[in-house]
Amino acid sequence: MSDSAAPLVTDPDVRTFARSNAAQARLHALVPGGSHTYARCSDQVPEHMTPIIDHGVGARVCDVDGNWYVEYGQGLRAVTLGYGYQPVVDAVAKAAAGGPGFSRPSKWEVEAAERFLAHVPGAQMVKFAKNGSDVTSAALRLARAVTGRDMVALCGTQPFFSVDDWFIGGTAMRAGVPERDLELTVKFRYNDLESVEQLLADHPGQIAAFVLEAATATAEPAPGFLEGLRALATEHGVVLVLDEMITGLRWDVAGAQSVYGITPDLSCWGKALGNGFSVSALAGRRDLMERGGLNTDERRVWLLSNTHGAETTGLAAMGAVYDTYATRDVVAEMTRAGERLRAGWTQAAADTGVGDRVPVLGRSTCMVFGTKDADGNPSQPYRTLFIQEMIRRGVLAPSLVVSAAHTDDDIDHTIEAARGAMAVYAQALDAGSVDGFLEGRAVCPAVREYAAPRRLEGGER
Repeated sequence: MSDSAAPLVTDPDVRTFARSNAAQARLHALVPGGSHTYARCSDQVPEHMTPIIDHGVGARVCDVDGNWYVEYGQGLRAVTLGYGYQPVVDAVAKAAAGGPGFSRPSKWEVEAAERFLAHVPGAQMVKFAKNGSDVTSAALRLARAVTGRDMVALCGTQPFFSVDDWFIGGTAMRAGVPERDLELTVKFRYNDLESVEQLLADHPGQIAAFVLEAATATAEPAPGFLEGLRALATEHGVVLVLDEMITGLRWDVAGAQSVYGITPDLSCWGKALGNGFSVSALAGRRDLMERGGLNTDERRVWLLSNTHGAETTGLAAMGAVYDTYATRDVVAEMTRAGERLRAGWTQAAADTGVGDRVPVLGRSTCMVFGTKDADGNPSQPYRTLFIQEMIRRGVLAPSLVVSAAHTDDDIDHTIEAARGAMAVYAQALDAGSVDGFLEGRAVCPAVREYAAPRRLEGGER
């Protein structure tokens, strides 16, 4: 039997997690947080169910205990074509066989730049890197250089832009960030032009850049908001930076800027560009980007210079992704899968009596779910209970983010798993507590100031 046809165990009582839990305990002894991404830490899943993934095929993953799951989130939204998508794998293997990088630029850099710029009409130049934080921070350095200003205004009602000080200093996990850096970042509210205008009035001639996502999984731009922001940026000489990490290739192959008809000065890309392989991009107007090049009489900007920025495997993966988007309407495929899931999920919620306590939220290509207690308030304990019951039924779902690899069978299995999980959820709602239903502690927000004194797998505190 091939992996793609591997059976999904539907009996919630037969799964074991011994190997995964042991591997997670080992990770805690070796890696701070037991993961290389906070969103993947063990505090994001039920205490005794910490699947450690062995491999993935399509929309399914298998853990080290041999448990198969239909998986959502798809590599933290980086995978749109599914795991092990053969054209991407073949392209990466071919590039790797010829060498990952050289002491001079490679043909992959020429081809990748041409392909990228052909898909993003508002961009005139591009520079590649390996992760999103690098390119967003490079965009800020560039904006500061060209404007001669130090402050940056970011959308404070959106969740994440960078691991670097200019952003992390404004979160609960700001330990290690100098206080002086905190003073240079100010925040406006999404869909609130008045909050932007107030910042401009409070800090006249000081703001170098506006940074935001054009849309998020749960928030669309209000009429006139993006257009108004673009006008304010132009009027006040502020560089408009769009973060397309999530929206790029999920909203459209040309990004959210194409969907909403907004042209940024700079845009930052990653995640889906390589279908999970590491490649990110900073793109924008030529007159801005050239400040990091050789064709300028101005003071030069150190703009993205790293050994692996043009690694051939990531650029080859991107080319294969673009080839696929040219022959298939991948966004439409994801939309169909998402809408099928939304409809079935909503019906299951109605059938099991949980109503709007476990709602589906967001754009169909990038959905999330909510979990509410009996009073209708968001609840981490109830979220943990729901994730626990989904894992037991063969669905790994920190979100409901689909890929084009999610089949009707995958969606149908998910809906039936959700129906079973919702039945348990309804019992807990009736009882007024998750006590007696949840095994272990509740999950926690990934970004928080203190780890909290609780036991981690393996007994660490």
